[in-house]
Amino acid sequence: MKVLIVEDDPLHRSYLLEAVCAALPECDKVIEAGNGAEGERLARDHKSAHVVMDLQMNARNGIEAARTIWKERPDTRILFWSNYSDEAYVRGVSRIVPDGAAYGYVLKSASDERLKLALRSIFVEAQCVIDREVRGMQQKSLGQVKGFSDSEYEILVDIALGLTDRTIARRRGLSIRSVQNRLQQLYEKLGVYQMSVEDSDEGRFNLRARAVTVALLRKLLNYSALERAEAELAEWLRSH
Repeated sequence: MKVLIVEDDPLHRSYLLEAVCAALPECDKVIEAGNGAEGERLARDHKSAHVVMDLQMNARNGIEAARTIWKERPDTRILFWSNYSDEAYVRGVSRIVPDGAAYGYVLKSASDERLKLALRSIFVEAQCVIDREVRGMQQKSLGQVKGFSDSEYEILVDIALGLTDRTIARRRGLSIRSVQNRLQQLYEKLGVYQMSVEDSDEGRFNLRARAVTVALLRKLLNYSALERAEAELAEWLRSH
């Protein structure tokens, strides 16, 4: 058995190496990658069917890397090992898992024994292992934003950040009409009636839109996911 560890923190990689060796005596080779892009390449080169994947990494995050790996080898078993259980990551992982795949989502705060049990359950017994906190977020996400597609969820986040229709269109690569149609569908689902506001060519933030929708959306969306989205937005604004 070969196991690929994809983790950008050297200390965490060392810890995972010890955990893999302790939990999986069947493992005869451990390969290490420092980011998602390198992880994709090594998974391809070594045809590794067993991957431990961090989520938040520079040079391609774990969700993007896992999507590529699963696209090339759908039978790959992946254990996501992360500090984060917020809705953005949980939804991100859920939407890329192939049908019937054995995978797991274990938090870095979990005990040594929990991690080792997850490694054996996923890589040897082909079971799915999801930490209770993560599973709770999955259920919360389904309960609170049930019926929303991933593209609608992204626009929900953009509304909660106060972006204008024009800025959402630029950020998401859509026409303004497409954005407005999606917003209308969202308003109907949420029972929110938006005031008529003109977007200027220069304006990026619609403060009156924020006043109408933010209070509701912050109840629906996970706070840490919004914090992360605000950081991503700041990076996008700097490059545009």
